[in-house]
Amino acid sequence: MTSKPSLRHGRPYLAIPGPSVMPDRVLQAMHRPAPNIYAGEVVDLTASLVPDLKYVAGTEHDVAIYIANGHGVWEAALSNVVAPGERVLVPATGRFGHGWSEMAAGIGAEAQILDFGKRSPWDLERIADALQADSERKIKAVLAVHVDTSTSIRNDVAGLREVLDETGHPALLMVDCIASLACDRVTMDAWGADVLVTGSQKGLMTPPGLGFVFFGPKAAAARQAMPRVSRYWDWVPRANPEFYYEYFGGTAPTHHLFALRAALDMIREEGIENTWARHATLARAIWAAAEAWGADGPMELNMPDPAFRSHAVTALRIGAPHGTALRDWVDQNLGLTLGIGLGMAPPGDPAWHGFFRIGHMGHVNGHMILGLLGGIDAALKALEIPHGDGALEAASTVIAGL
Repeated sequence: MTSKPSLRHGRPYLAIPGPSVMPDRVLQAMHRPAPNIYAGEVVDLTASLVPDLKYVAGTEHDVAIYIANGHGVWEAALSNVVAPGERVLVPATGRFGHGWSEMAAGIGAEAQILDFGKRSPWDLERIADALQADSERKIKAVLAVHVDTSTSIRNDVAGLREVLDETGHPALLMVDCIASLACDRVTMDAWGADVLVTGSQKGLMTPPGLGFVFFGPKAAAARQAMPRVSRYWDWVPRANPEFYYEYFGGTAPTHHLFALRAALDMIREEGIENTWARHATLARAIWAAAEAWGADGPMELNMPDPAFRSHAVTALRIGAPHGTALRDWVDQNLGLTLGIGLGMAPPGDPAWHGFFRIGHMGHVNGHMILGLLGGIDAALKALEIPHGDGALEAASTVIAGL
């Protein structure tokens, strides 16, 4: 008896929420010998990145570049403005809010967590109450995750800024846009954020390894008042280097820079408003398909309210063991990789197998998303997981603009 042939041979599709799909143009930009790191092309190229990074982040403020992932820029940002013994307030809507609070604790700060669970956005009234209760103004900063990649919840940063202003609290507003930059609308200056952190491997379509900390004048003043800042994490020489090596605290990550230059060129060519609109449409197509599947089966979107859903990542619930079974089937049979349900159940709990995530950030378009959804639809049928009909028609209607 002849076994059924696998359909996974061909170009794989990594549909996890970072690292995201890298464009051929970005890959080709890295395919070159190492350059001189003391003069010439790479020095000029690095300076050219700064205005385009500010364009994507919606800011006129400074930016420091680190050879680091998201955890690295969490620590870099904190190290410049929060001293041991000082307090930070962390409104958490998933694993990454808790992760930033753990990083704060690691540098000796006191982390006060407001946990809103895994299916609800921030309750701004609860945050206001916590700020008002801080009569001695011990809270130095509010650590705000815009999009928590684990839950796909997108929070209201502008609303949080209003809460800080209305309560008259002087805490810095520090925003994690690692999952959202160049995917969801991010406007640092319009939001009134004092610090914004992000990484290279999601909306910026570049390999993991570069991190960015944007900071405004209030944060710069806080940095100057710090008793000490680690020389490596210090953002002052990185944002305003006297010598080229100071951009990176040492040797430049040359090939990452070539990749980032190509990625930023692509974003400029599309236009950031169009980039945001593309992500929004593709996200709505995924939601439409998931709602159709869930009409007659266990699948449901983790964030019930579409107003608070990310346009970069979608977290789904389907019940154990269906999440893991579905991920395994599309990987083994189609060459499609979906994301695990990160932080949705304790380690070792069988419930962990009931979740999965779809990354739809960066270099993605209509046919890629329709193909991804077709793959999930095939898996639901092959595995005989109960589901409603019409998912692909619903997604196609969104993409067609009907």
